[in-house]
Amino acid sequence: MRVRGGGGGAVAAPRPEHLAAHARLVKSACPDAFLVTTAMRGYLRACLPLQALLLLRSLLPRAPRLLGNSFSLSLALQATAAVSGSVPATLRISLRAASLHACALKSGFAAADLFVRTALVEAYAKSGRADLARAAFDESPRRDVFLCNVMLAAYVARGEVVEARKVFDGMRDRDMVSWNTMIHGYAVKGDVSMARVIFDGMDDRDAFSWSSMMSAYTKGRRSKEALELWREMCAARVTPDCITMVSVLSACGDMGALAVGVEMHQFVERNGIEVDVKLGTALIDMYAKCGDIENSLRVFHSMPAKDVLTWSSMIIGLANHGLGHDALGLFSRMVSEGLPPNEITFIGVLIACTHLGLVSDGKKYFSSMSAVHGVAPKVEHYGCMVDLLGRSGHIEEARQLIRDMPFEPDAVIWRALLGACRIYKNVEVAEEAMAKLRVLDPHADGHYVLLSNIYAQANSWEGVAEMRTMLRRENIQRIPGRSSIEWQNTIHEFVSGDRSHPMSKEIYKMLEEMMDRLRQAGYRPMTGLVLQDIDEQSKERALAEHSEKLAIAFGLLTSPAGSTLRVTKNLRACEDCHSAIKLISLVYNRKLIIRDRNRFHHFSEGQCSCKDYW
Repeated sequence: MRVRGGGGGAVAAPRPEHLAAHARLVKSACPDAFLVTTAMRGYLRACLPLQALLLLRSLLPRAPRLLGNSFSLSLALQATAAVSGSVPATLRISLRAASLHACALKSGFAAADLFVRTALVEAYAKSGRADLARAAFDESPRRDVFLCNVMLAAYVARGEVVEARKVFDGMRDRDMVSWNTMIHGYAVKGDVSMARVIFDGMDDRDAFSWSSMMSAYTKGRRSKEALELWREMCAARVTPDCITMVSVLSACGDMGALAVGVEMHQFVERNGIEVDVKLGTALIDMYAKCGDIENSLRVFHSMPAKDVLTWSSMIIGLANHGLGHDALGLFSRMVSEGLPPNEITFIGVLIACTHLGLVSDGKKYFSSMSAVHGVAPKVEHYGCMVDLLGRSGHIEEARQLIRDMPFEPDAVIWRALLGACRIYKNVEVAEEAMAKLRVLDPHADGHYVLLSNIYAQANSWEGVAEMRTMLRRENIQRIPGRSSIEWQNTIHEFVSGDRSHPMSKEIYKMLEEMMDRLRQAGYRPMTGLVLQDIDEQSKERALAEHSEKLAIAFGLLTSPAGSTLRVTKNLRACEDCHSAIKLISLVYNRKLIIRDRNRFHHFSEGQCSCKDYW
């Protein structure tokens, strides 16, 4: 919003001359309009709109004609907009938007003065009356870019992007704010494609334009495009702001792009950028999700100030890396320092208990959520508890917890129970969970694969055949496993049987050599995991060409001997790949850090940090 009489400037305390003007006005029998606007403008620039309104209200009994002045009227409207929703009821009686609108109509300024008209539209919009804001907008005989931008922002704030677009399309002139508001509007609504259309239509872009588009990609889990846009931004020599850096770090974490994340961290250090709580938390999260838990901890311990999200991110990071005891120790330290945990914190705590198999501790923490910390458990927390109980063999107890839940269990809950049945070969409960999943999430192929594996473990080949038939009959498409690995600051992605990579010939040659060495070391393919109706040799080949094995073959081909390989996968690692990667770490003397849908697996010397418990 523009402040009449000069630019807005940075937030500051009222200047001495404004306070002096206020003092003179309070004592004056006939307040001077110029002094009134001077004092009010000072309060607005200092972000003290309530004081501006209190001053005006105190003067109106002695000088009722003050609101007949376009300057004081527009400033009163701006102040009303700024404090909307938080003003005491007694104040709103005399200085609400509608009464100021009446003054503007009576004086003629509503039609003649664009400052007054713009302030009026904003005052209605901020008070939640978009209909009246639009009516005031439509009544304006003239509309400049400032007035239109206020109307755009009002619609975007309400999530009415279609109406905002109509205003945008009708604008004769647009400035950077107009374009950026539309990008932000589409981004918030999750319409990333339309946000990109607006972005591409801009002749010029500022840091906010790039940041908004980057944020849209990140929130839409289109991290690859976010990183591509980041490279474009660097090429355009635009200096990133803190919001941009947080978005890029989030994309790096999602993709496992550690090298790009490290570059961003180095940029921050090189340019002396202050690592505030938000940026520090983003760095912690990025390093943890990229498999570098040591640097994640380093950033955490270097931060002088931390909020609950900072602590929660670190706790979740440690838990997902199998460092459950460290995660629980950090939680205890957080509580002892007097910072109340929230629902996200407890997700990390319960994940830590699940990965360690700490059933009694998990129950204790779960009970303490509401009893001690005043945090009501949500479905995600119940999901963690079902997972913990089920994985630890307490399947009946997990079943009872589902029955006692205060809300309807979702697909995640039943999927956790089904996963537990795989570990303990419980066909009866698995069939119960599957019956629920067929209603709640009927097209997820993973459920059918899990139940088929449970049938196979129980030597129920009729059940295996039934799952195969069901997959074909209901035309359920398998979600392709995707694994990615970073090389030369670029993410290389593979799907099962992928031959699209430019180095495909060399990769498959390395894969063949790798599988031969694994067989010599005792590897036996788990062909029972393959549900397709194909011969044994084809099943072995299908397993060999799983996406994570292709990514590892590429990593062995392109990285120095002895270096750590980091791979990110979109699905849970299958038993065959898990067994094979343990041997790869031994045969090739490599550390491998694999992030699957559930957790991180640190493979070294033929062992995995999960202790085959995932």
